[in-house]
Amino acid sequence: QVRLVESGGGSVQAGGSLTMSCAASGRYTMAWFRQAPGKEREVVATIRYRGGRPWYSDAVKGRFTLSRDSDEFTVHLTMDRLKPEDSAVYYCAASVGLTPARVAEEYEYWGQGTRVNVTA
Repeated sequence: QVRLVESGGGSVQAGGSLTMSCAASGRYTMAWFRQAPGKEREVVATIRYRGGRPWYSDAVKGRFTLSRDSDEFTVHLTMDRLKPEDSAVYYCAASVGLTPARVAEEYEYWGQGTRVNVTA
């Protein structure tokens, strides 16, 4: 049974920072998605296991940083210079595939979702 446990998130003023973590029960290709009210779920960042550089969506590139612990079980999403439009429920996702996909359908396992609220 694959388990993903998210932590972090919360509320912050625009320009502030938050960090979220996702602890997996194994080593997987990981991603963060987000879904704002009335919008489709969108990919934020991805990272494969066994090394590899993270990938970021244009909306967060330069502001968000995705990293993983040396044991590769846990990933961290550090979000800087947050904007109100970053407000959403953020989901950690995991896939057994080696190539980090950018669509939700390619991820087999999902975290419980963590709300991020950025106030103007």
